[in-house]
Amino acid sequence: RNRLTSLKPDILLDPIYVGLFGSTGAGKSSLLNAIIDKNFFLPVSGFAACTSCVVQVNTSQSRLYEAKIHLLTDEAWGIFLFLPLKWKQSLSRLLQRAWKDELKNLVALVDVDSDEDDSERKEAVSKISAIYGEEAETKSYEELCRMKPVVSIPSSRCITLRETNDEDLSKKMEPYIRIQSIAAGARGEASTEDGKASLWPLIKNVEVTVPRLQVVPEDVIFVDIPGMGDFNSKRDAMWKENINKCSIIWVVNSFERIQGHKLHEMLLKEGMKAFQRGMCKDISLVVTKSDQIDLNEYKSSKRRRGQSINEHDAILKRNETVKQEKREMMKKDLERKLPGNSEVLQKADLVYTVSSREYWNGKTLSREETEIPKLRDYLKMFSVTQKRNILKEYVSEASSILSLVQSLRSCQIEQYLGVRTSSWQDFMQKITDLEEAIEQCFTHLEQPLSEGLGQAKESYLRNINKIFNQVRNRQGFHRTLKAVCLKEGVFVSRTFGRIDINNSLAQPIYERIDMSFGSIFRIQMDDSSVLKTCLDKFKDAMKQQLQRAVEYAAADRSNKLEFLYQE
Repeated sequence: RNRLTSLKPDILLDPIYVGLFGSTGAGKSSLLNAIIDKNFFLPVSGFAACTSCVVQVNTSQSRLYEAKIHLLTDEAWGIFLFLPLKWKQSLSRLLQRAWKDELKNLVALVDVDSDEDDSERKEAVSKISAIYGEEAETKSYEELCRMKPVVSIPSSRCITLRETNDEDLSKKMEPYIRIQSIAAGARGEASTEDGKASLWPLIKNVEVTVPRLQVVPEDVIFVDIPGMGDFNSKRDAMWKENINKCSIIWVVNSFERIQGHKLHEMLLKEGMKAFQRGMCKDISLVVTKSDQIDLNEYKSSKRRRGQSINEHDAILKRNETVKQEKREMMKKDLERKLPGNSEVLQKADLVYTVSSREYWNGKTLSREETEIPKLRDYLKMFSVTQKRNILKEYVSEASSILSLVQSLRSCQIEQYLGVRTSSWQDFMQKITDLEEAIEQCFTHLEQPLSEGLGQAKESYLRNINKIFNQVRNRQGFHRTLKAVCLKEGVFVSRTFGRIDINNSLAQPIYERIDMSFGSIFRIQMDDSSVLKTCLDKFKDAMKQQLQRAVEYAAADRSNKLEFLYQE
C-alpha cells in the first residue's frame, strides 16, 4: 500500500524546460513570441538588448493570462519598507546586504572623472538613476544610502498581474521586463507615471502563464535566459540554476553575430557544460534573423560572380551553408566531451536558421522556410519520447506491486516472499561487490585529473593573459578589470561577455577530464555510461541470486520474483 500511494499521480505533467540561452539582443524574445504564436507578447527591440531578467513562459488550464514579478529576495525588498513616519531614520538600518553590496559596486564603476562612457559605466548609471533618479550617479555611496528612492515600491515581494487577453498582459508586464535605458533614454528614467519602469534593476525573474497552446506541448516551459549571467549575484545564481535545470538548450544568436564573432562559441561552451553537469539532454544552435542578406554582396563573392539568383534562393542557399559549417564546428566540440555514440551527435539537426520577422510577414520566406514550425515539431517529438519513457517506468513499478498483491497469502514476509534467510548474506556480498566496482570506475578520473592539474599550473599565466588580451586596448578596459576584482573574479560585461578567472584557471583540468567525466556520469544513462554498466551488472547478479533464493515451491513464484527485481 505504501509503495502504491508513493506513485506520483501526475507523472506525465512533469515539465520539460527549454532554455533560450544567448547574448542580449540576439532575438530570443522575438523567437519565443513566434514559437508560442503571439507576436510582440514579450517586449522586443530591433536595435539593442531588451530583456532585463530571466523570463519563464508556461501554459495552464486557466483561461487567464498571468505574470508574477519576483523581486530580488527579502533582503533587497526590505530596502524600501519604510516606516510611515520615520523612514529617514530607518533607511540605513533597513538597507540590507543584497542591494547594499551591489550599490557599492555600482558606485565604484561610475567614475565621474573619466571621459570614457563604456558599457559597464552605462549599465551602472542606468541602474542607479532608475532607483534614485536623474543625476544620482554623481552622488557618493553614503549619499545614496541616505536618499529616498524615486520608484514606487509595491507592498509585496511578488507582483501578480492578471488579464483576460495577451495584449493587455503584455502592456502591463512590459515595464517590469524591458531594460528602460532603451525605452526612456540612457539614464533609465521611468517611462510611466507610477514609476513601475524603474523597478527593473530590482527584479529577479518573471513567471508568465498563458492558456494552453495548440502549437506546443502543455508540459513545455520556456525560459528566456538573457546574456551570460548578471552583475547582481542573486540574478547570476538564478542564471546558472536555470541553465542547469533545462532539458533542452537552444543557444541563440543572430546571423550578423555568428559571422566573425566568437561569442556564440562561448555560449555553446557554456551550454555544453550544462549538457554535462545538469539535466540537459539536447543542445542546438538557433541562428536568428536568417532573412537578412545583402544580395549584391552575396552575388559579388568569387564563386557566384555572374550568376543570376533571387533573394529567396540566396537566403536559403546561404542558410544551408551556414548550417553545415556550424554543425561541423558543434559536432567537433561535442565529440571532444562526449562518447561517439551519444544521441545528440546523431541528431540530423544541430543547427536551425530561423526568422521571426518572416514568420509573421512572409514577404520572402514561407512559414515552413522560417523553421519555426520545425522547432515546434521537434519539441512535440521530444515531449512524446519523454512521456513514453516515464510511463514505461511507472507501469513497470505499478504492475510488479500489483502482481505481488495478487499472490499474497500471509502477513509474514518470510512466508509470502519465500526467501531463504541464509540468502541475505549473499545479497550483502553483491552490494560490497558493487561498491568495489564503482570505486574502480572512478579510477579512470585520476590520471586525467592529475595531468590537467599539472597543465593548469604550467599555463595559469597564459590563461590570465588571454583575458587581459581580450579586452586590452579596448574602451573601458580598466573599468571592466575593476569590476572583475570587485566581483571576486567573475563579472558579466555587456561588451566582453562573461569573464570568469577561476574558470579560466581551471580550464586545462576540465579539458583533460571532460571525456572521462562524461563517460561515468551521463544524464542519458545509456549503455556507454560506465556507472550505468556497474549498476546493470549488479542488477543482473541480484536477479540470479534472487532466482536461487526464492524457493521453487513458493506460490506464484514468478510474481514474487518480479516484485523483488523491481525492489
